[in-house]
Amino acid sequence: MPRQNEKRYIPLETFRVTGSDGRKIAAYRFGDISKARFTRLSGRTGLSKQIKEALISRYGCKCFIYLEEVDERELQIDHRVPFEVDGEPDLAPENFMLLCGSANRAKSWSCEHCENWNNIKDKSICLSCYWAYPESYEHIAMRQIRRIDLLWEGDDIEIYERLKQRAVSVEKELPEFVKEIIEREIERNGDG
Repeated sequence: MPRQNEKRYIPLETFRVTGSDGRKIAAYRFGDISKARFTRLSGRTGLSKQIKEALISRYGCKCFIYLEEVDERELQIDHRVPFEVDGEPDLAPENFMLLCGSANRAKSWSCEHCENWNNIKDKSICLSCYWAYPESYEHIAMRQIRRIDLLWEGDDIEIYERLKQRAVSVEKELPEFVKEIIEREIERNGDG
């Protein structure tokens, strides 16, 4: 019998189903209350708050993928290695990362379309992926690609707009134009 003011939690189980459009989507059901992992004093919400505070203390209020400063309320805690591949990790903060909503959606989409997520389920593949360690990676969802996410904000937006106008004037898409500028700069400095 719960004591007065003691909160009781019903665990939720996540599983995958096929949606009406044929895509795999998340579904939820109530779990077995007797198998709940978290107590009143160390509930999932409390752990999440502790992990989030530890990550903010160490890295600041920024998205691990886009490296932009974000209001604390907009940051979401995410597993570095997806739960579907490795299960629930040790709750040490280094097994998690803070992502803005946009980065979290991009990571989810990419991971859900990765062969490792769908079939292989090898944690070591995830540990060398951009989505787990964007600061040091060998692949993105098992594809040999590299990426840079560039942001312009505040006074820098004017530079972005000038760059965009220049790309239009030479009939190039902006990403292609920026890559050409970088390549020319590397060649000019003899680094290539």
